[in-house]
Amino acid sequence: MRKIIKQSVFSLIVIALLAGGYYFYKNSKQVKPEDMYKFGTVTQGDIEQAVSANGTINPVTLVSVGTQVSGRVSKLYVDFNDKVEKGQVLLELDDALFTAQIAQTQGNVRNAEASVELAKANEARMRSLFVQDYVSRQELDQSVQALKSSQAVLASARAQLQRDKTNLSYSIIRSPVSGIVIDRQIDIGQTVAASFQTPTLIKIAQDLSKMQIDTSFAEADIGNIKVGQLAKFSVDAFPNLNFEGVVKQIRLNPVTTSNVVSYNVVISVDNPQQILLPGMTAYVSIIFAKHDNVMLVPNAALRYKPKLDNDEDSSKSASNGSKQSPGKGSRRKSAEAPETGGFGRGKVYVLQDGKPQLREVKVGITDGKLTEVVSDTLKSGDQIITGNAQADGQASGNAMRAPRMF
Repeated sequence: MRKIIKQSVFSLIVIALLAGGYYFYKNSKQVKPEDMYKFGTVTQGDIEQAVSANGTINPVTLVSVGTQVSGRVSKLYVDFNDKVEKGQVLLELDDALFTAQIAQTQGNVRNAEASVELAKANEARMRSLFVQDYVSRQELDQSVQALKSSQAVLASARAQLQRDKTNLSYSIIRSPVSGIVIDRQIDIGQTVAASFQTPTLIKIAQDLSKMQIDTSFAEADIGNIKVGQLAKFSVDAFPNLNFEGVVKQIRLNPVTTSNVVSYNVVISVDNPQQILLPGMTAYVSIIFAKHDNVMLVPNAALRYKPKLDNDEDSSKSASNGSKQSPGKGSRRKSAEAPETGGFGRGKVYVLQDGKPQLREVKVGITDGKLTEVVSDTLKSGDQIITGNAQADGQASGNAMRAPRMF
């Protein structure tokens, strides 16, 4: 009997120990409310809103030097990166054909001059004979006509000679502007043909200390861009440097690609050190709104929505004067930046009494990470919920439990 009593007491003790151990284990593993969420901080500061696009850096004035006559390149005086002055000789074409043509035309001119002299003498002789009634009026008129015809032939020959001399001068290619040679597309001995289209021989940038960025923005962003706005940009060649420019022109000619309409925007850039080179890719941001010393919250806080009952969420929204329907939080306007100068409506949540509590705010501009808000229920330094911490833990746990691949 005593043995049975001892076994019963021992079993009760074991059960009590197991129950107590389980109780303390459960309490020690219980997640605190503040550990269930990720938080961000409400801050005070300056914010800028901008639109971004990629563009290409080009000289403001780029002159393509061509030729009006055909021929073989016999002399070349400039190369890449050479500085040239206006009127400087860049290259010469072989002038053998032009010189021969001039010699032939000069012979035609002398022949026409001789014909004019003979016609003048005949016309003078006919006039004297006509006065003495030795020739008729018709013969005199014929001599006058012959003189005028020979004079016309002489004028045509002289015009042809001037044309041939001009072609000879065109065989010497001169720089139309002062600048720097950035491209040379010919070599000595190469033949250029100007039959149908003027070929480009050399490209000259007039002034590399003044550059421009040619870029394009979608029609959704073009309404925020105005001439004179500040533009910031960077280039891959100097990743640690930030450059600035000014919007110079918004070209009205639209470009449609895959049903997307865009407009070319030209940004003027000062390049005093000439470290920005033609053809570089520029990553441009045009700032169209800037607010100083405003309240800022992380964008993730505006996107966050706790898992609450619809009735509870609706009652809280109604008590705060919200006119939005439940279930549309992901599409509400609070997650998007409003138009410049106006405020939208948004929601953030703070942890109070272990549960997320709604705080409605007015939403201003955003820089993609932070958003300006106006609120009477928030202040700088407050902690607001930006996400669920358990979601990350579950994701990592699932990743750890993934089957091994053999």
